[in-house]
Amino acid sequence: MTTLLVLAPLVRPGYVLRYDMVFVPRQPLRWDLIVAADGLPRAVPQDALVSLLSSLVPGWLLQRVVLVAIVWLAVVGAGRLVPARRELTRLVAAIGYGWTPFLAERLLLGQWGLLLAYAALPWLVRATIGVREGRSGALPRLILAAAVAAVTPTGGLLALVTVLVLLAGRRVGRHVLAAWAAVVALNLPWVLAAVVTAAGGRSAPIGVAAFAARGENWGGPLVALAGTGGIWNALTTPASRESPLVPVVTGGLLLLAVIGFPVLRARWPAGCADRVGLLAVGSFLGAAVAVLPGGQAALRWLVAEVPGGGLVRDGQKLLVPYALCLVLCAALGGERVASRLAPPRDRLVLVGLLLLPIAVLPDLAHGAAGRLQPARYPQEWAAVRAVVAADPGPTLALPMSMYRAYRWNRDTVVIDPLARYLPAEVVTDDVLVVGDLVVPGESGRVSELRDALAHGRSLAGTELRWVVVQHRSGGTLVPGVLDGLTIVHSGPELTLYRNPTSSAPAPPPVGRWLAVMGLCVALIVVISAAGSLLRRPTAW
Repeated sequence: MTTLLVLAPLVRPGYVLRYDMVFVPRQPLRWDLIVAADGLPRAVPQDALVSLLSSLVPGWLLQRVVLVAIVWLAVVGAGRLVPARRELTRLVAAIGYGWTPFLAERLLLGQWGLLLAYAALPWLVRATIGVREGRSGALPRLILAAAVAAVTPTGGLLALVTVLVLLAGRRVGRHVLAAWAAVVALNLPWVLAAVVTAAGGRSAPIGVAAFAARGENWGGPLVALAGTGGIWNALTTPASRESPLVPVVTGGLLLLAVIGFPVLRARWPAGCADRVGLLAVGSFLGAAVAVLPGGQAALRWLVAEVPGGGLVRDGQKLLVPYALCLVLCAALGGERVASRLAPPRDRLVLVGLLLLPIAVLPDLAHGAAGRLQPARYPQEWAAVRAVVAADPGPTLALPMSMYRAYRWNRDTVVIDPLARYLPAEVVTDDVLVVGDLVVPGESGRVSELRDALAHGRSLAGTELRWVVVQHRSGGTLVPGVLDGLTIVHSGPELTLYRNPTSSAPAPPPVGRWLAVMGLCVALIVVISAAGSLLRRPTAW
């Protein structure tokens, strides 16, 4: 029911294209989607997995399976994880975790890969506790849950930290070592892709201010984070988060969580609740550091000097363990309060808590109040794809922009879909504009092209084989940049140019096979875990 309430608009045909969420009819499996030559591996192994899966099922169906899985896994996982003595308490935890501001804001930002980690965390915690207790079949379940989380680098790190913390202090036996090794292996695709890329691993420090948590009402950023909100992008924040009642509700949930935490400690195996609480505190501090005194300075140094430090500049995405702990403890706190009341008031308290998330965040329903609407790609996109497929080569999307807004997509902002639509490498801008801040990218190649375009130099003679000009999607072109190019397709949305004097493209990364090896190792680990469960059926 929760899944249908959230994703109702997806019953219509088409693709939901919003910010970082892009699905296409058939996403090609290209080298640049496995390991970017001069970019950070932010979508590794996500893009490669989508390419593999979309060779089996169409992209519109794959997108719906993924989004339904996110909500379903979050709801069912939290309901099964909470050690409740009443079914209503399980429903409170289930609905509470499947209806958070975190889920709403990241869904509106299109970060479905991160939300898979969010949805997998209850299953991962449950399986890890099972490994601690030596339960049969717990290890393969842990690996599969961690594999779902590790679709993105952030999710992989969250899974790794979760397993390390929950299994710390136990006798290091065969199963504990296997669990740690498996989760490390699941992180190999993006780690090895980061090793072989020419991007260097460091990020622009100005991004720390751009991605800092923001207040959503009079409570400020810390209260927004305490309620699992506070995303940096105001355009992906549900309007209901501006209500003056939201901080009051957040305070009430925190009070219930304090009441419920002793119940969690009493009902879980010794030490497990404390470790989940430690993860929650750590994730909250990680999300809040940019708004604490001296925090931005420390983060600017980290992202500028430490390879991979850019993973934490968008700190709000680290709230996943905190959100889970808050929901579990608040549900148990409600059960504890209800146990002191006589019927039917006890049930009324739990029913009220069950409906509270929906009442406070009503605009998550119906595709975030209709903001998640499917659209169809224009027919000429397929025509351009067919031409490029006949002679694939490096392709530049113009005007230079990382994100676009198309009329046929209701002017919704989305990362350029051409990069995943065409069967050739598509060069797009990697500069991100957040309000008045401009966050530079890492690609030297894109920087050189941007400079050439700014000075009006022709693209003829470059390594580019194709240039696609996207009309009515924002941006302008300097006269002269298309001189010497031949028009192959001209339509209302796209104009395709061939570069008759294109030079040989740059060779792919020398260590590309190292990244492929990492992906293969991760797939072998997942297949082995799935095979183990199939040979020994156990209940989740």
